[in-house]
Amino acid sequence: MENTIFSILPPVLAIVMAIVTRRVLLSLGFGIIAAALLLADFKIGKTFAIIWEAVVGIFVSEGAINTSSVYIILFLLLLGIITAFISISGGSRAFGEWALKRVKTRVGSQLVGAILGIVIFIDDYFNALAVGQVTRPITDRQKVSRAKLAYIIDSTSAPICVVSPVSSWGATIIVLIGTILATHGVTEYSAFSAFMQIAPMNLYVWAAIGLVFIVVLKNVNLGSMKVHEERAINEGIMYDPEKSVPGELKDDLPTSNKGRMEDLIWPIIALFVGTVGAMLWTGAQAVEGNATILAIFENTDVTLSLIIGGIAGFIVSMIMFFRQVYVLRGIDGNVFGRGVIAGIKSMLPAVYILIFAWAIGDLIGRLETGTYLAGVVENANLNIAYLPVILFILAGFMAFSTGTSWGSFGILLPIAGEIAAVSDVQLILPAMAAVLGGAVFGDHCSPISDTTILSSTGAGSNHIDHVMTQLPYALTSAAIASAGYIVMGFTGSTLAALAVVVAILLIIWVSVGKSKKF
Repeated sequence: MENTIFSILPPVLAIVMAIVTRRVLLSLGFGIIAAALLLADFKIGKTFAIIWEAVVGIFVSEGAINTSSVYIILFLLLLGIITAFISISGGSRAFGEWALKRVKTRVGSQLVGAILGIVIFIDDYFNALAVGQVTRPITDRQKVSRAKLAYIIDSTSAPICVVSPVSSWGATIIVLIGTILATHGVTEYSAFSAFMQIAPMNLYVWAAIGLVFIVVLKNVNLGSMKVHEERAINEGIMYDPEKSVPGELKDDLPTSNKGRMEDLIWPIIALFVGTVGAMLWTGAQAVEGNATILAIFENTDVTLSLIIGGIAGFIVSMIMFFRQVYVLRGIDGNVFGRGVIAGIKSMLPAVYILIFAWAIGDLIGRLETGTYLAGVVENANLNIAYLPVILFILAGFMAFSTGTSWGSFGILLPIAGEIAAVSDVQLILPAMAAVLGGAVFGDHCSPISDTTILSSTGAGSNHIDHVMTQLPYALTSAAIASAGYIVMGFTGSTLAALAVVVAILLIIWVSVGKSKKF
């Protein structure tokens, strides 16, 4: 069943079930079982053995602890604890009161999230969670739905990371590009200059970011987003109370009445500085020879850096908590245990979803779903002018099916380079740009994507609600990008393609009416 049309059945089953039932764990579970059955040739005993291997492989790989997965889970739990103690210390309340005096409209609160999402471009995981923690108190006060916040976070995290050379994404992509250029004897530009030329060709990124600001400034609510926004405005309820929400504190924890802004700001600063500092440190340690900034980000250990930053944020949040207990006397110290438990419990839904998503991702990889999809386009007899748009759509479908943008461009970038080198080497950069944009697009639409899961976690939104409300916007951005890629394929002009994207965004801007006041 590997590398055949049957290999796409498990992800399609999981995705369709998630959309229909709105129960993500159940849907992922069925996808896992379906994938294991195919791998086991429908032998029940072997099926269970394969599922067990996939789950164990999340935590243990080749006889050693799989630190990448373990660190992500620990970071989530630490973030939950930090959030709980920021609330207990009164930091969230104080920050909300401060923001209410300065950010006085729903538009302003959403712009804070969008701008922070663009500015914090070091890593998509960190972006999604950190921006959510900072922005959520502001958007809650202004009655912005969690689904809208999740969309803003998701559409300004990976899109920025994929075009920024100084990020965990950018450094890795530059290395891949360098290998592809060397393979095909392309010497007219270096890997770095090729990446910088590819960035403006990544039309989905610019369409998605442009659409975010149109949506924020003009309050454009497509599909089910309108339901969430109307409930938030009319009832003051930011998310569907009938559904589970990762990252949301369930326990009614006491809050210090002496809390100040610094009770929130210092833990967040420690989290940010600790994470970025650890990324620089781990990257520099791994570089042999001249440790340039690009080399550092290419070799950085992102998950270890996240856990170091999480520990730094945790330590500072503990300092602020004990200051409230013993210095300011604003809270009783016996709430410590409740805070830890409540923080951990708040992140368990996200942890469960991630574990299931990682398991199905491993099984889909063993089924060679991505390889099959890549082979379809490689063997197709197509007009070379359509290559960028076809690769964009294929990368989108691959990332949607597999839940990983990294896996998609890891497979498709070399194939895109091969096709372009054989047919028209001038299309090698547009082809690779289309793959990168399509991978981010598919990631935005996929309920089994880890970055999508973490965006809903950071925003405190139900995961499937986030997927369903973001889908119309992602599809709109993809349609805009597709039009641009068709123009790019036929004209070979990046400026012409960008002009198409900008023109369509301007048409949308004009057609949706007047801007909302700040």
